[in-house]
Amino acid sequence: MLIKNVELAKQGDKEALLELILDKKDEYYKLAYVYMKNSDETMDAVEDMIVILYEKIKFLKKNEAFYSWSKTILVNCCKKQLKKKKKLVYIHELPNSDTKIIEKENQISLENALNNLKPKHQEAIKLKYYMNYTYNEIADLTNIPIGTVKSRISTALKILKIKLEGDFNE
Repeated sequence: MLIKNVELAKQGDKEALLELILDKKDEYYKLAYVYMKNSDETMDAVEDMIVILYEKIKFLKKNEAFYSWSKTILVNCCKKQLKKKKKLVYIHELPNSDTKIIEKENQISLENALNNLKPKHQEAIKLKYYMNYTYNEIADLTNIPIGTVKSRISTALKILKIKLEGDFNE
């Protein structure tokens, strides 16, 4: 079904493209939300991705690579929007008021530590631990070598460990 719909979409069939997108709509939304951290901006990024997919699908060489290709486009749309707005990306919202105070303090400490990382380290951590992507998937999405992905994650984790140990020992 994937290959058939990709072929149809390449020939200009909007319904086939829409079916492909709807099949993974939750994954697209989650991925964009990790970057945008706002529903409206997330939807804007997804819409930008759809426009690009429609315009560029005829250039896709391997039909079976549609989903990884489209997710890479989505990541690039998110980065482009964030660059325009020069906006801080928060990893996740603060816990609701029903949670324990200690959990809120831990959450705030983690959020602060993550926000103090370089953007490239934040991105690697978000994709690995919030989206559960493999090193290979992260390398494909961000167009960087797998060794660089591993290095960024390792560096970020070391920095987080140091920052968080300091917060929790105070």
